[in-house]
Amino acid sequence: MTDDMLRAPAEVKYADELDWLESVDDGPKPFSWRLSPKMVRLFILGSERADGLDREIPQKWFGDRSFVERSIVTLASDRGLLLIGDPGTGKSWLAELLAAAICRNSTLVVQGTAGTTEDHIKYSWNVSMVIAKGQSRESMIPSPIMTAMERGVIGRFEELTRSTSDVQDALISILSEKYVSIPELDDDNIVFAQPGFSIIATANSRDRGVNDLSSALKRRFNFIRVPMVTSKKSEAEIVRFRTTELLRRHRIDLELPPTLLDILLQSFADLRAAASAATGDDERLESALSTAEQIGVLEDAILHSHFFGDRTLRAETLGGSLVGSLARRSPEDLAILNKYWHGVVEPRSKKDGGDWPGFLEGGRQAITTLS
Repeated sequence: MTDDMLRAPAEVKYADELDWLESVDDGPKPFSWRLSPKMVRLFILGSERADGLDREIPQKWFGDRSFVERSIVTLASDRGLLLIGDPGTGKSWLAELLAAAICRNSTLVVQGTAGTTEDHIKYSWNVSMVIAKGQSRESMIPSPIMTAMERGVIGRFEELTRSTSDVQDALISILSEKYVSIPELDDDNIVFAQPGFSIIATANSRDRGVNDLSSALKRRFNFIRVPMVTSKKSEAEIVRFRTTELLRRHRIDLELPPTLLDILLQSFADLRAAASAATGDDERLESALSTAEQIGVLEDAILHSHFFGDRTLRAETLGGSLVGSLARRSPEDLAILNKYWHGVVEPRSKKDGGDWPGFLEGGRQAITTLS
């Protein structure tokens, strides 16, 4: 089934795992949850020998255990959960995994934008049915959030701070009153949330000041700040995990040399340090230099090697992909990367050798081409 989808949601991708965990789960479950809180945590963070299971469950989200536990406890209390962090910290992936484990449906999602309206979180109407038969529950189109309320499951709201204050205000009543009124109807005009309903929202910490949350809305959420991954070991695990999924999805038989992964991790660490020391925006790359962007650089290099190379990932290709992916502004980003290549990569290639000279050459060629 997953072969028929470009990207299968977590509950489909890991359906066999979830079925098995549900079959052996004898723990207490809040509301209509499909798994107990302990099993939800195990599904997300992976199993350990001490868990005593007959089957190994791989880790799917890499981060502090306490973040996952606090998220689960929040949802068990039927409060809203707000995951805040920089781009690429895995907020949306954690939200998807939580919804998949708790209710086996992570697809009831509203994407917050400047164009998001109340209709997107409440309901709208099928115009042709209204013209033919008038307004009724049958001619109403429930939003993903209203659908989650009716089913008693998790609804998701991505990029909450990108939506306007009107939309945020409408969300306050849903989170506090747990129902939605439909004034256009005379009968059957209230949708009540069923036990198990909650909302997981995400917010980009870099969007601060775009549409700040009101104090009233903040009170309806438990906040969990997801930090940027700074441990090279954890970051390497995340990149390997995602790369393995990428290779499997594209049916690519290609090895990721550990030395190239080390170069990628070191390069991002160097560029992050330079960004922290910069005194102005023109001295910082526009990129957030997140783990997700590392994965994007690696994906670009792998696909380029597979389709246009000799199906071997080489340092030259990785260097070119890094420059091509991070040089978003011209000439500012190109100047920053050129300075890094001359001041850091070139001396390191002379000192350490290995794959660094190839990485140096690939990046140089990309900078020249883009300049």
